[in-house]
Amino acid sequence: MTTAELKLPAASTATLSTSTTMKALVYHGPGKYAWEDKPRPTIQDPGDAIVRITTSTICGTDLHILKGDLPSVTDGRILGHEGIGVIEQVGTGVSEFHVGDKVIISCVTACLKCDFCRRGMYSHCRHGGWILGNTLDGTQAESVRIPHADGSLYSLPSGADEEGMVMLSDILPTGFECGVLNGQVKPGDTVAIVGAGPVGLAVLLTAQFYSPAAIFMIDLDDKRLAVAKKFGATTLINSTDGHAAHHVMELTEGAGVDVAIEAVGLPATFDICQAMVAAGGRIANVGVHGKPVELHMEKLWDHNISLTTRLVDTVTTPMLLKVVRSGKLQPSKLVTHRFAMNDIIKAYDTFANAAKHGALKVVLTNGAPRE
Repeated sequence: MTTAELKLPAASTATLSTSTTMKALVYHGPGKYAWEDKPRPTIQDPGDAIVRITTSTICGTDLHILKGDLPSVTDGRILGHEGIGVIEQVGTGVSEFHVGDKVIISCVTACLKCDFCRRGMYSHCRHGGWILGNTLDGTQAESVRIPHADGSLYSLPSGADEEGMVMLSDILPTGFECGVLNGQVKPGDTVAIVGAGPVGLAVLLTAQFYSPAAIFMIDLDDKRLAVAKKFGATTLINSTDGHAAHHVMELTEGAGVDVAIEAVGLPATFDICQAMVAAGGRIANVGVHGKPVELHMEKLWDHNISLTTRLVDTVTTPMLLKVVRSGKLQPSKLVTHRFAMNDIIKAYDTFANAAKHGALKVVLTNGAPRE
């Protein structure tokens, strides 16, 4: 659906209103979404917090939802799973946060009590996991209800830049956990990242914690590759010719890479990873796949490789928060476009046509966006 096909209600600016309705970005099936009125969230359980959104953003997963790749997202769902905001209400069971606190919203909801949470697998929490903007109304709205607030929010440091900190909601822990940690990046490794979008760049930034010897960045977009070069990639490969894996094999004298990280979610990009992983290497999947992929066991059965999949658990968010606060990691550099929340339809068009607009991360604010 194009922007022209959408019927949009008149825009409004979010305020601390006593109104029972609010504006939100609502999904209505593949290719259909609108900025429209929805009921304001209310406390439903003792562990809930109601957060007024000040800053949010759009994720590549949101685009997968709009394509119909995630059937768990049903008609009427408010999208979005990233954000920063101010707590307006808390349930009687919330002990770590109070009304007026400014918080980072985790994309993963964690009860902290179930067997999966006790194993650090918050993404599979029996009472949460990735539910925001999926099976529960999300953050691309004026306000959002956060279940299990004590395990699903982080205090925003005083004076912190919200544009940088909102990257801690999802893409930084996603890139680090699903790509770098699952890929077991080690000092001296050769690493190839397929996809120079925001998550791929988050992988690039955090892979450098471990001093790999070389980082190959592969993408179709020369503009994104140029950004990757600024962020520390040692070799850039434009995959337009369909021979990205061949180029990597040539550059590694036929050895391949120790770690191949898939950060797109397409069969073609997964194939590149299979074709360039070295014997004894690791393939770490980060991308959200909406279609089946072919595993080439006829070529890999004797290669001693490992393949990992993961949904971000956000267990590393506290550590990443410290690194961002120190200034050694500057995720705000990923921001290329800014919109008021009530211009979210235009923001989605910009993000969905990233090559045309040179977009990486698009930041949304309830209020006037930063120039």
